[in-house]
Amino acid sequence: MERTGGNDVADDDTDRRDPTDMSLAELREEIESIDREIVELIARRTYVADTVAAVKDERDLPTTDESQEQAVMDRAGENAEQFDVDANLVKAIFRLLIELNKVEQRERR
Repeated sequence: MERTGGNDVADDDTDRRDPTDMSLAELREEIESIDREIVELIARRTYVADTVAAVKDERDLPTTDESQEQAVMDRAGENAEQFDVDANLVKAIFRLLIELNKVEQRERR
């Protein structure tokens, strides 16, 4: 989403209505849709992270790469600022995703 004129607008979905013109039921439906998209993105990210884990295993690389983790956290903070979202919240979510991926990687080895 990008911010334009004070309203949050999805950059790939121009037919979305202004949330201030929506009923409570419509707003809840919108949240449901967004939640599905979030879960889909988490699933995609997890699949790619699993592929990274397989490559690390093949090449006998360590599970943890602190410089890569820091780069992910830095990008998360930058993206949060770009979309005017609490950077601490976004970083906490990414920290959790990273930790869960590392647990899965360790369990497979």
